Amino acid sequence: MKPFHFFISCFLFVLSIHSLVAQTPKKIIIEHSDFADVNETEIPDAFLLTGNVSVNHDGIVLTCNKAYYFQKENYIKAFGNVQIVQGDTLYLNSKYAEYNGNMKQAFATGNAVMSSPDATLATDTINFNRNTQEVYYNTQGTIINRENTLKSKSGRYYVAQKKFQFLTAVTITNPTYVIKSNHLDYFSNSGHSYLFGPSTITSKANYIYTEKGFYDTKKNLAHFLRKSYIRYDDRLIEGDSLYYDRNKEFASATRNVKITDTINKGIIKGHYAEMYKKKDSLFVTKRAVAINLVDNDSVYIHGKRLMVTGPEGNRVIRAFNNVRFYKTDMSGKCDSLHSSSKEALTKLIGNPILWNGENQITGDIMHLIGDNQTQKLDSLKVLNNTFLVSKDTLGTGYNQVKGLNLYGKFREGKLHEVDIVKNAEVIYYMRNDAQELIGINKNVSSKINMIMENNTTETITFYNQVDGNIYPEEELPENARKLRGLNWRGEERIKSKDDIFSEEDNEMNNQLVKEGEIDKAKISVPMKIRKETLDYDKKKKKK
Repeated sequence: MKPFHFFISCFLFVLSIHSLVAQTPKKIIIEHSDFADVNETEIPDAFLLTGNVSVNHDGIVLTCNKAYYFQKENYIKAFGNVQIVQGDTLYLNSKYAEYNGNMKQAFATGNAVMSSPDATLATDTINFNRNTQEVYYNTQGTIINRENTLKSKSGRYYVAQKKFQFLTAVTITNPTYVIKSNHLDYFSNSGHSYLFGPSTITSKANYIYTEKGFYDTKKNLAHFLRKSYIRYDDRLIEGDSLYYDRNKEFASATRNVKITDTINKGIIKGHYAEMYKKKDSLFVTKRAVAINLVDNDSVYIHGKRLMVTGPEGNRVIRAFNNVRFYKTDMSGKCDSLHSSSKEALTKLIGNPILWNGENQITGDIMHLIGDNQTQKLDSLKVLNNTFLVSKDTLGTGYNQVKGLNLYGKFREGKLHEVDIVKNAEVIYYMRNDAQELIGINKNVSSKINMIMENNTTETITFYNQVDGNIYPEEELPENARKLRGLNWRGEERIKSKDDIFSEEDNEMNNQLVKEGEIDKAKISVPMKIRKETLDYDKKKKKK
């Protein structure tokens, strides 16, 4: 054999010897026993150890009242007041235990209790794999961790990570709430819980459902991602992403947000919302819309921002910036809106315009007044610079009524009677039953009363200081057929619930729909909480 080849062979032989030595299991060492005996008849190949037994194996210490030590198998069976201690990280107590030195695995049963610096597990049987540093059990177990009590039929504890994992029904009971899940990862040092699959959190304050979420049991902060909702006594909050702070009773929702008033059946939608339970207030933006029931019909209110404040019975809805609303027989626009349930009063503030039937109504101040008993729209009040206009049914002209103030009464959701008071002016195209034009009524008076049916004016009555005439069409010039201030805005009329949104609102909505997964969206969840949830989920997917 050549010298070089001989050297290599010797080197490999030495490495193999070292490898074999390294792989040879360490022997269990008997450190103390009051008595020791050998009974080959009763227990072949075993030492009987009794009284203050203490053994050591590769960093753990086992103590008990009595033990059978199988030296060849490097195996021990322990009885009575058994305790296995691994440094200061784990204590395992039971009535009976077995420990395999070759496999580095322990089995404990009979009132088995595992303790770590952060938590205590009590169950009937516990298995401990020292190679993987995993503790697992398949009998009903109870874990105590500070204020939290966890109960499950089975579970696993990862010593290094201080993590409990449950893949069957588990319950966390806290003085404030109860968490139930079929898949939960719980970190005993931080109190962080990760929920997977159908899970619930129940408390006096609310009820939470999620199929994917994070809950910090120390700080009472949470982040929920899949099919999640928070249900209060009077509200249900849904969204693709929910953030919750129990201490402040604050919740925020992002993307596809839906808040339902479970008492009045009202709904608010948008792509971002904040709710302060203690203040009875919520805020919604990003394609926000409030949907309420009036006259057995849905009213849709949209603004850049929507705010709802006050308790049930005294609730106020505020809408800001380019407000639009739609109802089957009514729609309108204004700069902002204020609606009080207690007063049954809705104020249209800043450049208000209302379309009812074929009538366009404008004025400086506009109030819609409801009836709290019948839950129906009752009356309309328009103050200063009132203008009511509609197109002539057959011609190209406009029926116009102008005055200082307008007071109207609704019937079945439509204007039925209108009074125009102070400086009232009228231009009206009069037609017979055959819809033939009789003439154009141009008149002024101190007050006008109009009765309307089926979107047409049935009667017009003039009061005090009446001055005017009915002109044949050919005798009234075009420039005399319009009252000063006429501004027909028919092209702006909101004809459907989709018309309440601007192009900007629709573009934003389309963008959010395209984004796909929620972690691509800019959600208003504290970055640390959001990162906890998403990073942990990514780690699980990699595994």
